[in-house]
Amino acid sequence: MASHPDILRERLEDRADLLEASRLRYRALRGILSGFFWRERLRGNLELLREVALAQPEVDATLAATGRRAAAERWPQDSAPVRLLNEVRQLREGVSQAVKRRLATREPPALLGEAMLALEEEVLATGPLLGGRSWARAVEVLPRNLPELRAACAAAEVFEGIFKRPVAKGALPFNGAEAHELCRALTLGEVALRSLWERLDRFDETGRVRPFLERQVRRVPGPAPRSGPELLLHAAFWYDVARVRVSELLKARLEPVVAREDEVPVLLAWLVAREESPEARLEAGEVLSEGRAGLFELASELALLSRARPEGPWNEEAAWVRLWTAAHRARGETGEDVERVREVLHLFIRLRGRTNVPARLFSPDLATPVQDVAPDTKDLPGLVQAARAAAR
Repeated sequence: MASHPDILRERLEDRADLLEASRLRYRALRGILSGFFWRERLRGNLELLREVALAQPEVDATLAATGRRAAAERWPQDSAPVRLLNEVRQLREGVSQAVKRRLATREPPALLGEAMLALEEEVLATGPLLGGRSWARAVEVLPRNLPELRAACAAAEVFEGIFKRPVAKGALPFNGAEAHELCRALTLGEVALRSLWERLDRFDETGRVRPFLERQVRRVPGPAPRSGPELLLHAAFWYDVARVRVSELLKARLEPVVAREDEVPVLLAWLVAREESPEARLEAGEVLSEGRAGLFELASELALLSRARPEGPWNEEAAWVRLWTAAHRARGETGEDVERVREVLHLFIRLRGRTNVPARLFSPDLATPVQDVAPDTKDLPGLVQAARAAAR
């Protein structure tokens, strides 16, 4: 006989929904595990198994707390809450025995939730009894309620929200808060997707599922992904989009200096601040040294000057002051990035020297002489000074 909902909630408070849901799940899972072709049936219901396993600690705590209250308050044995409590306990015991019976290991985990997850791994490791196509196998290996899949989808939601909307040409597609969320999502997405691909490698005995899915990653995902593989493809697509867009953005604004992975969050936040004020300074810290920060500032200012001349003498002079200041900060830096910046400065001087401008070729006497710069000049402030003279 069904229990009146008001009576259940009066006695069990907020635990009634959990126990009623557990009763339904236990019944379904016990029926699957007791069948002859239990392995094939369970393979088609791995989401149910994982859902029960993840909820098991809360269910056990609820059963214990409700049992203590029922004993202390002497609830009648024929009352609806006690009948529900006893039925859930019996179903739980039946599921526990079935899980232990189906596990191949002689020493199953003590906790029921852990035993269910161990059974899931065993079922996936054995592969389908009658074979299966790649997509069907992917659905089995990637249930929708995997924590890693949920994390990857959460990251993809951030990527899609930022990079799907239209943006004015040359503008950043995110603000300061979104830049912070973007960096967190990039890290989360990388870890989650790597775990999901490793899961496919571990449980796909044919070795065909991962290549099959990887060939579809670059396709634009459908409107509403539903299955586990569809969610994986959706998350992987937007993760790739985010990585490419961030890489292009940094390259356009900071070339020829190449940002390292740990520098990206700091640089994105600084670029957002720089959009609002060209005077925004890239502060040194745990990630960036003083010289490295100056090198990024130097590359950014040089990229702007190479694309277009600032409007107005005041803005132009301010830009050269920022370039000079950044060069002094980066003066002690060494490495490939510094060499590439020097090459860009040398190229800037050669291209902007007024003696090389075609209009002056016919009257070289009227051209403003440019200070000669040796090709092996290393001093960054000196190169900036020569570039300033060449651009007059």
